[in-house]
Amino acid sequence: MQPDPANDTGKHGAPLTPSGVGTRRRLGVMGGTFDPIHNGHLVAASEVADKFFLDEVIFVPTGRPWQKEGRDVSAAEDRYLMTVIATASNPRFSVSRVDIDRAGITRTVDTLRDFRERHPHDELFFITGADALANILSWQKWEEIFDLAKFVGVSRPGYDLHTEHLDHHLDGYPDDTVTLIEIPALAISSSDCRARARDGRPVWYLVPDGVVQYIAKRSLYM
Repeated sequence: MQPDPANDTGKHGAPLTPSGVGTRRRLGVMGGTFDPIHNGHLVAASEVADKFFLDEVIFVPTGRPWQKEGRDVSAAEDRYLMTVIATASNPRFSVSRVDIDRAGITRTVDTLRDFRERHPHDELFFITGADALANILSWQKWEEIFDLAKFVGVSRPGYDLHTEHLDHHLDGYPDDTVTLIEIPALAISSSDCRARARDGRPVWYLVPDGVVQYIAKRSLYM
C-alpha cells in the first residue's frame, strides 16, 4: 500500500509521467452518493487528478447504494443533476450515468466492469473515501476489483486509518494498487450539508453555488 505520492514517484520509485506520452489514458472514476456533492469532493478529485496525472475524472453518482439501505436517499436524477452542475466549470471533470441507469443495487464491481468494458486500454483509478476503503473486504467480489482498477483513498488530515488488514490481501499486486492521500477540504461532509439545509442554515461555500440554488429550488432535505 502506497503513502501519499508527494514526490510524484510510481512503482519502484520511477517518476510518474503525464498522460499523453503514450496512447493510454489515465481516468479517475469517483463514485459516490453525492447527496449532495460538496466542495470537498471537488477538491479531492482535483488533487488526485494533479498527483496522478489523470486526463479526466469521471464522477459516478450511485443508483441504489447498497451501503445506504435503510436511509432515505435523494432521487437519483436530483443527485445526478447536482453533480453535473457542480462539475460543469472544470474541463477535466465529467459525469456518468452508468450506475443510475443500471437496474438494481449499485456495487463497485459492476461500476468498474462497465468502465473496463468501455475503456479496455485505459488505466483506471477508483477514487473513494479512505474510511470506505478500510472496509473494502466487505464489498461484493472485492478480489476482482483490484484487477479492474487502482484505488486511491482520500481522507481528511489527522484521520487515523488502519489498513494493515489489507496488506496480505494485496500480496502479488503492484505496490501502487492502493494509495492513501490527505485532502484538507474533506472536513466537509454530505451529512452535515443535509442537516444544515434541513435546519434552514446556510450551505454556501460548502457546496458549489449552483448546487445551493438547486437544493433550494427542489426543497431537498427539508
